[in-house]
Amino acid sequence: MNESYSPATPRPISSTSPSTMKMFMGFLSVFIVAQTIGTVLFCLYLHMKMDKMEEVLSLNEDYIFLRKVQKCQTAEGQKSTLLDCEKVLKGFQDLQCKDGGASKGQPKFAMQRGHEHREHPHLTHKNETSVAAEKRQPIAAHLAGQKSEKAVSVLEWRTTMYGPMDNNLISYQDGKLKVKEAGLYYIYSQVSFCTKAATSAPFTLYIYLYLPMEEDRLLLKGLDTHSTSGSLCDLQSIREGGVFKLREGDMVFVNVTDSTRVNYKHGSTYFGIFKL
Repeated sequence: MNESYSPATPRPISSTSPSTMKMFMGFLSVFIVAQTIGTVLFCLYLHMKMDKMEEVLSLNEDYIFLRKVQKCQTAEGQKSTLLDCEKVLKGFQDLQCKDGGASKGQPKFAMQRGHEHREHPHLTHKNETSVAAEKRQPIAAHLAGQKSEKAVSVLEWRTTMYGPMDNNLISYQDGKLKVKEAGLYYIYSQVSFCTKAATSAPFTLYIYLYLPMEEDRLLLKGLDTHSTSGSLCDLQSIREGGVFKLREGDMVFVNVTDSTRVNYKHGSTYFGIFKL
């Protein structure tokens, strides 16, 4: 028996639904757009953050520099070994000169922290001179006589409006002037006093160096004899002064033979010291 031959029926080819393909492409497009927007926003945020951090660091550096300048202007800061006050103050002076020159239309000088910069030799000399002038402070004291109701072994003094007196450099206590910096000092004093014809002993003015652990050392001595006139009280004066080398913490004072005869009128009796 013969059977008729028929070819095998081909299987249908599977294909993705058009609607599914559209959904996938749409999702992919949305994802790419969202990724791009997120990347742009993140880069913008990072840039703003870096600008803010740079500004904060710059302000912090300026603050530290100003704190150094402020500290170097004090006596404690100038004695510190951790700060190069001369370099800090010079940099501050350079900055002021730069701002002043710019405001007047003068050429600007480039200045960058941490890098060497060139400046005009005349400005350099001027800055060094001004800094040296600021560092030099007069070490001096001038006191007027302070009247006492009883005889005293050490004359007492008081400050005046016109006389210099800086307690940070020279201090006064119980009639004595104390120096806080070693060096050469000019010490002077004038004492006006009343003399009587009946008095035969001379009136003597002494300037002593106070030595707490031993006998006081005489520095200067002045004498004046009594008046021969018939006046009840003739006014005379003794003035003396000299240069002496004093150590840090040394004290000097003035004494006379009879403190009850001292005249305390304005400008008549005084005591002073200044560093050469």
